[in-house]
Amino acid sequence: MGRALWAASLIALSMMVSPALAQPTPTGAASATPTSSAAATGLPAVRHLVYQFGYNTKAASEGDGTGTTTFDITGLAADGGMTVNATDDWWMAVHPKQTHTCEVYADGGVTCSQAPYAISAIQIALEPMLGRDYFKALSAGPTSTWKQTYKVRATFAPGANVGFAGQVYTWNCEYTLTGKGTSPEQPPLILIHANGQMKQQGGHYLIAQQKANILFDPRLEMPVYVDELITFIPRLSINSYSIELKLIKY
Repeated sequence: MGRALWAASLIALSMMVSPALAQPTPTGAASATPTSSAAATGLPAVRHLVYQFGYNTKAASEGDGTGTTTFDITGLAADGGMTVNATDDWWMAVHPKQTHTCEVYADGGVTCSQAPYAISAIQIALEPMLGRDYFKALSAGPTSTWKQTYKVRATFAPGANVGFAGQVYTWNCEYTLTGKGTSPEQPPLILIHANGQMKQQGGHYLIAQQKANILFDPRLEMPVYVDELITFIPRLSINSYSIELKLIKY
C-alpha cells in the first residue's frame, strides 16, 4: 500500500474512535495489570471497560446488531490469569446477556472455567488482547511484526446467537501482527494489521480464520478500536461475520 493511501486509512480509522479518548488518561487510573487483592476481597473492578459493538454492521449507540460489551477486570486468579467478567448488552434487549467469567493470561490465552464456560462471538474478538504481554512487541517500535500464539478453552459460539450446547473445546490460536506506525492525530494511536486463525481441537475441527485492523492506544495499553472479519472452514450455516468494537468508557 502506498504511504499516502496508508496514511489516509490510518486517519480514517483514528477518527472512528470515540472522542472521549482524546482526553488525558484519568489521574490515578488503574494499571493494566491488576493486583491480587481485588479478587481476594471482592472489591469492584480495577478496570471497567465498555465498548460499543456492531455485529455485521458498524458499531453504534443504537440499531439492529449493535450494543455494548463490558469487561470488568477484577484481579488475579490463583494460577496467575486475570479474572475478567464480560457482559454483552444488545440494543433493545430487555436484559443483558449472561455474564461470562474467564481468565485471560499474559500471552492472550483464555480459559473459561466457570459455568457456563462460555465466551461470546463479540467478546472473543477483543478479550485475548487484554493479556498484558499481547502487544509487548510494540515496545521495539510502532512498525514491529510479531507472532502471537495461545489457547482458548471455552464454549465458543461461532455466531451471535448459536453455540455448541455447552460443549467446552480447546482452540489453538496463531496470529501474525504487523504495526503500521502511529497516527498523525492526537492522541497518537498505533495501527496494527492482524491475520490468523483459531483451530478447534475435537468436535467439528472448525477453523475460524480472522483478519483485523486494530488501533492500539499506548497510553491506555489496550486496543481502542477493532474491526474484524471471521470466516469458518468448513462452512457453517453462519459462514462468516464481522465485528466492530469501539472503546467508549474506561
